[in-house]
Amino acid sequence: MNFSFIIRKATIEDAPAIQDIMQEAFKKYMQDTGLVGTMEALEESLDAIREDIASKEVFIAIIDNTPVGTIRVQLLPDGTAYISRFGVRLEYHNIGIGKALMNLVDKVLKAKGVSRVSLHTASKYKDLVRFYYGRGFYVDSTSKDRGYTRALLVKEY
Repeated sequence: MNFSFIIRKATIEDAPAIQDIMQEAFKKYMQDTGLVGTMEALEESLDAIREDIASKEVFIAIIDNTPVGTIRVQLLPDGTAYISRFGVRLEYHNIGIGKALMNLVDKVLKAKGVSRVSLHTASKYKDLVRFYYGRGFYVDSTSKDRGYTRALLVKEY
C-alpha cells in the first residue's frame, strides 16, 4: 500500500476541513486538560478561518487526500511570529504530522528572517508541553487570563 503525505498552504476551499480538524483537536485539548465550557477555537466560524487563510500563513497536512493536520502562523511587525490553531486529527497522532508541520513553520520563518516565534498552551498539558520542548520552545511566562494557567512558549532562531 502506498501513502501520499503532503503539507501545503491552505486555500479558501480548505476552511471546512480545517474547521473539522480544529473541532476534533480542541475537544481533546479540553478533555486532556480538564477544561470546561468552550474555547475560541471550537466556536470559530468558516468565515474567520477563511480570513486567517487570507491574512496569515496557514498550512494543511494531507494523507491520501484526507486533511489530517493544520497550523497557523501570524507574522508580526516586530519581526517575530505567533503560532495558533495547531492541531492534528486524533487518528493521526504520534506518526510525525505535528513534527512535520512545526518543521515546515521553522523553515518558513527562518527564510523570512523571523527571530522568534511564540505560542500559548495549557501549562498542565504535559504531552503537548513536552512536544514543544522537543521542538526547541521554552516557557517564557504563564497567565490565567482565560481562566486556566496558560504558558507562553517561545522559540528563538
